[in-house]
Amino acid sequence: MLPALARLLPFLAWRRQLDAAGLRADLLAGFSVALVAIPQALAYAQLAGLPPYVGLYASLLPCIVGALFGSSGQLNTGPVALTSLLTATSLAPLALPGSETYLLLAVQLAMLAGILQVAFGALRLAHFADLLSHPVLHGFINACSLLICAAQLPTLLGLSSAGQRPFFEAVVDLLVALPDVHTPSAVLGLTAVAALMALRRFLPRWPGVLIVVAGLTLVAWLSGFEDRGGRVVGTLPTEILAFALPRADWGQITDLLPSAFVLALVSFLEAMSSCKVASARTGQRWDGNQELIGQGLAKLTASVCQAYPVSGSFGRSAFLLTHGARTGLASVVGALMVLAALFAIPDLITHIPRPVLAAVILVTLAALLSPKALTEAWHTSRDDGLAGTVSFVATLAFAPHIEIGILSGLILSLALLIYRSMKPRVAVLGRHPDGTWRDAERFKLPEPHPQLTILRFDGPLHFVNAATFEDAALAAERDHPQLKVLLLSCAGINDMDASGVETLRRIQRQMKDSGHTLACCGLKKQVIDVLERTGLWATLAPHAAYRTEDHALQHLLPTLEQVKPPPAMRRGFEW
Repeated sequence: MLPALARLLPFLAWRRQLDAAGLRADLLAGFSVALVAIPQALAYAQLAGLPPYVGLYASLLPCIVGALFGSSGQLNTGPVALTSLLTATSLAPLALPGSETYLLLAVQLAMLAGILQVAFGALRLAHFADLLSHPVLHGFINACSLLICAAQLPTLLGLSSAGQRPFFEAVVDLLVALPDVHTPSAVLGLTAVAALMALRRFLPRWPGVLIVVAGLTLVAWLSGFEDRGGRVVGTLPTEILAFALPRADWGQITDLLPSAFVLALVSFLEAMSSCKVASARTGQRWDGNQELIGQGLAKLTASVCQAYPVSGSFGRSAFLLTHGARTGLASVVGALMVLAALFAIPDLITHIPRPVLAAVILVTLAALLSPKALTEAWHTSRDDGLAGTVSFVATLAFAPHIEIGILSGLILSLALLIYRSMKPRVAVLGRHPDGTWRDAERFKLPEPHPQLTILRFDGPLHFVNAATFEDAALAAERDHPQLKVLLLSCAGINDMDASGVETLRRIQRQMKDSGHTLACCGLKKQVIDVLERTGLWATLAPHAAYRTEDHALQHLLPTLEQVKPPPAMRRGFEW
């Protein structure tokens, strides 16, 4: 198979990966994941503010396309909690949840996020997702989890929901409305929460979501839940699959673009975490850029299917992994089983109580909430803790505009990173008793010679920290009146830009004007290449090719004056 063709059509490799046992495992895993996907799709569409059946649309062709063009055999694409919440909070300020305009915006959001992801993958930009630090992501996810609670508790208790609102406003409104709780809905919803948690705790390998949803749907039907005012999924549309090209409205696209960028970034990070776990367990390689393309194509397919943005599901991917799935064929089989269920049991889906779907969403929070991660971030680094906390607070404070929360955390973490890089570690070195060269001030070590100082700079030398480097070199010259040689230990400098070159040139000129020598040791090849291209190497070369500090001292110390040892101390009556 040609490498280019294999990269464009990764599903062609399935034939080599599947034997009889693998095919059997994929079929069984696909059937099993379909049992979980159906109730989750209904619940997550409800979370997104859309009719539950839209979640089924998002579980069919988008799931198949994500499997065909992705790189991980265990990643299952479809409706997920976090992407559903991002959809709801992005669209709530623009249209009434459940309306035709709202669905149109959801389709456009899927289209925009898909275009962005395909473009990022084609440009090989997968590693840029690493700019979003774990503390910022955890702060954002924890805040989103609380927003999910506030949005779904009214449905669980049979109260009317006003959609996505500021968190504290939603909590106050919920407390005020508690006397109007619909008792049958509350009993059914709380029973579902207890049952789901019990099954997850004691029977984790069982399809708990399917068992609870099917069982309580039967209970609701026998008890006349709908006749007593309970809300259910409702009648499904006659068209199982609806295809249409998204209508582009440039005014709406401008409003949706920031949200689409955040959704594309966060949903890829969610998919990436699933791919990493699966790769560690199975040993199969995955390609971040190819996964971006696969996830982007899945979102574009969702927009054509009149659905909303999809993403890689951590829970369903773990389910596939547990059941031994080897390739994306398992996800394809799962999607086909969902389609078969739509033809075979549409009446059962129609009567599923909405409080039970709300319970499914709330129990999912157990996997999303991670307050310990923020605590550990504070213990690890004050900067990480601050960025994560800002992301958490801003997400809650600016809801439903939650993109502000993650962008504020991202900007703050990058600003703190730049600030830290402005102050890299600079140390004057001395000989340690173990023979190594270490920070003379910290370890109280003597310097090699009164006329020679070794200065170590840890970090790339670029425009952000060039001033710090120059100040340290001039301070070393100023603090050592007898100085004749300044030796720069450059092993920690792995890169240099134009500002760094100009700074080094000024230091070399200053040392020469003062009658001193500037020497370097440990210069890396890529740094020497920069110095050669700029012409500075010709000036530095006589004293810049030393490999280590000791190698430099072998050549430099003989050029300095011999230091007289201090006079011996008198003992007793000796004269």
